Amino acid sequence: MASLLNLSAALLLLLLLLRQIGMVAGGREMKCGKESIVITQEKTGKVVEGKPEYEVTVLNTCRCTQMKVVAKCYGLSSVEPLDHRVIKPVDDTDYCIVNGGLPVGGGSFVKFRYAWMTPQDFPIVSSQIHC
Repeated sequence: MASLLNLSAALLLLLLLLRQIGMVAGGREMKCGKESIVITQEKTGKVVEGKPEYEVTVLNTCRCTQMKVVAKCYGLSSVEPLDHRVIKPVDDTDYCIVNGGLPVGGGSFVKFRYAWMTPQDFPIVSSQIHC
């Protein structure tokens, strides 16, 4: 009975570890895609020209590298300069290229800041997976 409990605990631990590194989801191999890019943002507490500053984190939760990540940024308004190495609006479109199109490694992230009246949405439109 004790060995069965030890085996069950070991299997549960292995499953949790595999899920954590992105190899298994619900008992099947996990497919990476644009859904694996998670965008979070929060106020930094800084105020620029009367507008709150936000810090945005673009996290690749996939175990594989993703390149050419494109987000919809609706023109991305900011009263402070953007770091165009991390987020750059694409000419006369509602889209932005993340990290200059360069790779965002599995489990890695990039960050940028902007200041505007309200937080903006950055839904991911596309990416290229490289495993």
